[in-house]
Amino acid sequence: MESENQTHVAEFLLLGFSENPELQLLLLGMFLTMYLVTVLGNLLIILAVNSDSHLHTPMYFFLSNLSFSDICFSTTTVPKMLVNIQTQSKSISYTGCLTQICFFLVFACLENCLLAAMAYDRYVAICHPLRYRVIMNPRFCGLLILLSLFISIMNALLHSLMVLRLSFCTDLEISQFFCELPQVLKLACSDTLFNNILLYFMTSILGAGTFLGIIFSYLKIVSSLLKRPPTGGMYKAFSTCGSHLSVVSLFYGTGSGVYLSSTATVSSRKSAVASVMNTMVTPMLNPFIYSLRNKDMMGALQKLISKISSFY
Repeated sequence: MESENQTHVAEFLLLGFSENPELQLLLLGMFLTMYLVTVLGNLLIILAVNSDSHLHTPMYFFLSNLSFSDICFSTTTVPKMLVNIQTQSKSISYTGCLTQICFFLVFACLENCLLAAMAYDRYVAICHPLRYRVIMNPRFCGLLILLSLFISIMNALLHSLMVLRLSFCTDLEISQFFCELPQVLKLACSDTLFNNILLYFMTSILGAGTFLGIIFSYLKIVSSLLKRPPTGGMYKAFSTCGSHLSVVSLFYGTGSGVYLSSTATVSSRKSAVASVMNTMVTPMLNPFIYSLRNKDMMGALQKLISKISSFY
């Protein structure tokens, strides 16, 4: 098969979903609605946390950062997909594809780290309630966010620079609606052994490592609750864990589906469905999960909506 250097690659083709015009129109409306709900819902969470002084706590600080990450995570892939459906085009430039890979990895990793930080916050709140304010002080919380961002950027840059050294074949069709790293690596004509080793290694460290950290935090939480006499404050802190566990299950469940469908030989449709669940459904549901079962958040949202309504 004829190959060409990456600097000569003009564009990739994103095969996406169906080519049926009627189905594409339906998909355009559905995905646009989901994206708008994602942006609006997460933006309301950010505004509610910042406008209500009662929510100026570490838990809601991490939540607002998670909402910002969700908006960016969806924005990395969805707008380009919507434009391609609208214009009946499947192309994405080489630079655009590499940029999409980089930002997708940044915000996927950032969300992963934020979920781990939120689990640690709940662990401290329940297992060390008297030292909670001392341990989870604003400076430490800020450092956790900066560390998460630094790790995410370094991980994304490392993968992106490794892709830059690859040459690609003439067949540049990606069986996805966005440039997914494992799918792009499959199109390379040059040796991708180091790329795949790096991908598996970093996924194991950042994905499995943080997930095990979350599991460990909740095992310590359950152990602590079983050893102590029940108190109202402790169970109020534990009640916030339900929402976090739901988001963790969604994120890692859909993320595992994307990872397995990308590395294994599965149909492009199943792979695309798994990616939709991960990039659109999860960020869209997060605001509902954190607000519907949280009286403080619901109260803050009602106040915010009342303030907004008063301007009109």
